[in-house]
Amino acid sequence: MKKTAKVVYVCQSCGFNSPKWLGRCPTCESWNTFAEERAEAAPAQTLGRAPSVAYGQIEMADFPRLSSGTLEFDRVLGGGIVPGSLVLLGGEPGVGKSTLLLQVAEALSARGLKVLYVAGEESLQQIKLRGERLGVSGSGLFLSCETCIERAVQEASALSPALLIVDSIQTVYAERLGAVPGSVGQIRECCAELLEYAKRKNVPTFLIGHITKDGSIAGPKLLEHIVDTVLYFEGDRNQNHKIVRAVKNRFGPANELGIFQMSSSGLSPVENASRMFLSDNASRVPGSVALCSLEGTRPVLVEVQALVCRTNYGNPRRVANGIDPNRVSLLLAVIEKRLGLPMMSSDVFVNLAGGLNLSEPALDLALVVALLSSVKDKPLLGRTAVFGEVGLGGEVRPVRLPDARVKEASGLGFERVVLPAGNLPLNQVGIELAGWSSLSDWPGCLDTRAIMGLE
Repeated sequence: MKKTAKVVYVCQSCGFNSPKWLGRCPTCESWNTFAEERAEAAPAQTLGRAPSVAYGQIEMADFPRLSSGTLEFDRVLGGGIVPGSLVLLGGEPGVGKSTLLLQVAEALSARGLKVLYVAGEESLQQIKLRGERLGVSGSGLFLSCETCIERAVQEASALSPALLIVDSIQTVYAERLGAVPGSVGQIRECCAELLEYAKRKNVPTFLIGHITKDGSIAGPKLLEHIVDTVLYFEGDRNQNHKIVRAVKNRFGPANELGIFQMSSSGLSPVENASRMFLSDNASRVPGSVALCSLEGTRPVLVEVQALVCRTNYGNPRRVANGIDPNRVSLLLAVIEKRLGLPMMSSDVFVNLAGGLNLSEPALDLALVVALLSSVKDKPLLGRTAVFGEVGLGGEVRPVRLPDARVKEASGLGFERVVLPAGNLPLNQVGIELAGWSSLSDWPGCLDTRAIMGLE
């Protein structure tokens, strides 16, 4: 007698399974997120013995990477597209995900390689309309509006492309499942199907993913664990530049950053990002400090702005754009405790110019200096760049890759760099290096200390 499929209810936010419908998920506490899915019973199979291989007998194979046609995108991927890799690209609607991958498809097809673009959200005419705007010739580019994952994989196997693009993973479905497209079960099954195809045929596959209102990729977290690389496409609608950030990469460094500029002809790479994020007034007006940041292996100079004002209300305001507000509150407490400056009774506004979001510890010292400069209403001496981590005791801790940071600041014409004393000495000439060990003991920085009124 044939068994009927078991009905389960799956939370579309976290993937929690329940035998009955629930109004609120007990795991992620989301309301009205349970959807009905049918779990097909797997047929009984006789399992064979999986052969094991000694670690020393494993032969290393080189991964010849394919160039995407853009150095910025190759940097984010760790040097290029790895054959057989599965890459997930997520971002807000309209940020430029489809445009970027269409330009990558054109770069590969221009070299005589076949590219299959599976579109589940747009018609063929819509894609070609965008391609004409971007100047796509389409000599080796093949388009398909297939949303069934079995037929899409069958089409890819028959075509044997050098690159497969699926736009998007939330629109494709597996016929063997009874759930609707975009559900947790469908996303998990379709991603596993594409992973098996990419590894078996050694074809790099790009997946475009939707994101939720909190900025994370929609679907189960298992989706990010399955793929080899997870990329986030960031960008403010009021800014021309867009940022591609790698949060996971099995074939290269994570947290790598690629910066593009959006125009009517598509996305163009930004070679000198520091000049875009840094204004001419950095370190010349009170509360403005140039930060030597590091995104992955790429040094970027960013302008940190702070404004400290006395308030007549009982609850002072704390506003932070591009920086974690909890980190700002922590550094304000350190300044008041270690330097004796009244910060908790003032309104504090902090901003990273250019719409960039940073979370690395090296921005602590630049933020502290910007706050002190705003309190004393005096700028830093000359063109000065700052980086370093600040602890709760007021100590300035060393950070990674100080040489690359100082070299980037020197190339942009900065006269001096304030950095942790633990990062000295450095083999840098033509620029003054001032090492700080703590906020209360400013060794070797008497000029900067006097300008900021801290003597």
